[in-house]
Amino acid sequence: MAVVATGFFDGVHLGHRRVISALVSSARERAEEAIVVTFATHPRAVLQQDARTLRLLSSPAEKAAMLKSLGVDRVEVLDFTRDFSRMKAEEYLRDIVRDRLGGTAVLLGYDNRLGSDQLPPEQLRPLVGRLGMDVVIVPPARLDGDIIVSSTKIRAALSEGRVGDAAAMLGYEYPVSGVVVSGKQLGRKIGFPTANMQLYEPLKLIPGRGVYLSEVETLGRRFYGMTNVGDIIETNIFDFSEDIYGLDITVKFKKRLRDGKRLNSIEELKAQLTCDEALCRELCAGLPRL
Repeated sequence: MAVVATGFFDGVHLGHRRVISALVSSARERAEEAIVVTFATHPRAVLQQDARTLRLLSSPAEKAAMLKSLGVDRVEVLDFTRDFSRMKAEEYLRDIVRDRLGGTAVLLGYDNRLGSDQLPPEQLRPLVGRLGMDVVIVPPARLDGDIIVSSTKIRAALSEGRVGDAAAMLGYEYPVSGVVVSGKQLGRKIGFPTANMQLYEPLKLIPGRGVYLSEVETLGRRFYGMTNVGDIIETNIFDFSEDIYGLDITVKFKKRLRDGKRLNSIEELKAQLTCDEALCRELCAGLPRL
């Protein structure tokens, strides 16, 4: 027996966490499993015209890890195909939630719509009841009592470089992970060696171009640094000199310092990087030691 919530849960933001908290609490009260049903592919990537440009806030592995950390017992990942998209809400709730997963209760977010008929929560409530299951509808998470948290708003904030606004809606600082690859080594020649990153998840959303104060994790340790997002993601890790080519790296974006800009000489680049580093270190002075 299980309590079940369905959604893509991209980024597992504060709104999602509200649903998950209710899911886990309800499951524990009923001594049942807390199950999240999600999808290998975002429904928009299958059904809408922006499939090529859609970028995600979390990789499948990141999403599963966050859901498990919040107390979810099982994450069921379904293939969202065009055939699956034709399934009506009643069929999905009956055949998958109730019969396959043993669902006795359904958790719905305030804007959850299910099935090809896109039934909203107020229409799903009586349908779930007719199928012999209970239903709980969770209200939205709001910031400052007004802004409703959504993955769409978080994507917009990140694309504009507003990483602080994104973190407020996510409940954590936005990370990207990948492997360190070789670059032109221009930074090394002028005293600012950088770790260039190749993302593990090619559909992961990258914050808007610019320079950021960042927190870096590699070799099982954490450091502060400054990250430039341009054609590549490159990070100068403070007080660090080890060779990490081919190794894992995670960068969390803490604060945007400035826009990216074209510099006309090596001297201008070095002077700008010196200013950027000074500002980052000044900001780091007010942060916890890593």
